[in-house]
Amino acid sequence: MLYLWIKALHIIALVCWFAGLFYLPRLFVYHAQSEDDVSKARFCLMERKLYRGIMLPSMLLTLVFGVMLLVINPGWMSQGWLHTKLALVVVLIGYHHMCGAMLKRFARGENRRSHVFFRWFNEAPVLLLIAIVILVVIKPY
Repeated sequence: MLYLWIKALHIIALVCWFAGLFYLPRLFVYHAQSEDDVSKARFCLMERKLYRGIMLPSMLLTLVFGVMLLVINPGWMSQGWLHTKLALVVVLIGYHHMCGAMLKRFARGENRRSHVFFRWFNEAPVLLLIAIVILVVIKPY
């Protein structure tokens, strides 16, 4: 029963983390298009609160509950699908931190990227989510 609770909490934290990973780059799109100081300040506030208040705690909880699941099921560590999934999670953590670096650049007024870049950048977590879910559900190897 403990396993199911941890799994449920892992999934809830993951959903919250991905909500932020999907929304923050969308805010970057709008921020890159904004021209007045009031809008720019509003976007900086929204981005900071999303990153620090939702994304960071959700990422940490996702990782904590994921590690707990591995402690309960150490046999998974011998399965290839899990190694691939964990590699994708490392990429996702890197993406998360790239978002944090971009947030800081926006806050300093140093963003040099266009809204088009952020529209494409916004697609990366979708691809990672698809791959991770397929690996976890199908367990291809």
